[in-house]
Amino acid sequence: MEIGKKMALLVGCNYPNTPHELHGCHNDVLAMREILITRFKFDPKFIELLIDKPKNSIMPTGANIKNTLTKMIDRAEKGDTLFFHYSGHGTLINKNSSKQEEAIVPCDFNLITSADFRQLVNRVPKGAAFTILSDSCHSGGLIDKETEQIGPEKEKENGVNQDSYKTKEIPFESLLQYFTSLTNKINRDIGTHLLEVFGEDASIMFNELQPIEKKPLKPDEGILLSGCQTNETSADVEINNMDNGRKPCGAFSNAVQMVLKENRGPLSNRQIVMLARKILMMQHFNNQHPCLYCSDENADEMFLSPPQKTCHVHEI
Repeated sequence: MEIGKKMALLVGCNYPNTPHELHGCHNDVLAMREILITRFKFDPKFIELLIDKPKNSIMPTGANIKNTLTKMIDRAEKGDTLFFHYSGHGTLINKNSSKQEEAIVPCDFNLITSADFRQLVNRVPKGAAFTILSDSCHSGGLIDKETEQIGPEKEKENGVNQDSYKTKEIPFESLLQYFTSLTNKINRDIGTHLLEVFGEDASIMFNELQPIEKKPLKPDEGILLSGCQTNETSADVEINNMDNGRKPCGAFSNAVQMVLKENRGPLSNRQIVMLARKILMMQHFNNQHPCLYCSDENADEMFLSPPQKTCHVHEI
């Protein structure tokens, strides 16, 4: 198969000067940008970078992230490689009394939900590869209905004292309190608040004017490499780095980057997750377990390589 374009969107949200401020997310995507260029031969002009530095003209808002991903998918053709790396907060939202849904939290808190990611995945053209690396809390279910290849750990060991790092999570109650202060509505339905604040830019999960596509998945669609299990949190930490000394970073992003630097040959999605797990265990992050959800075929597809037969979506 002819190798096509390589395109990437890298998003790092540190939420500066807020109660939820993180410190390593900008570093995560800047380091990944270098790896994409030097190891995977991405052309810098096809790498979009969105980080929430105060003076940036284009910020990683929910609308900007979704619009950029949509444009990237619209340009994609058979044989292309697409990559989305997100480092920032995640959350679990109460869709109704019996079900919670995973979401990432852009800098303006305009949540991008599993329904939005499902719709994006369904639009990827056949024969294109779409990899999503999500270093955020509760990231195990960002794409639904995928086969579990590397799943939850049944037993957890004692890990790093949580006081020594920040979790990449904004609890649902904190989000609800924030939006209630904006809308002055006493309502536990987060969708009501999101629609009032963001209008048509709110997640399709809550927007009845943009119905969620019910397109069934084909066997080879959707690869999710998640930073942790759905019921776990991911860590924002300082880790000693041989090249740059001690620096803030996301524990999972850093582990993936270490795997790529220490193993120069091609690595499959399965190998990336298993090796990243080993690194997190060596660093005593025993309560954070990256997972892999995808078809049997895609589990052994090479990370950030064009699909050999059909359309693939990789999500980390």
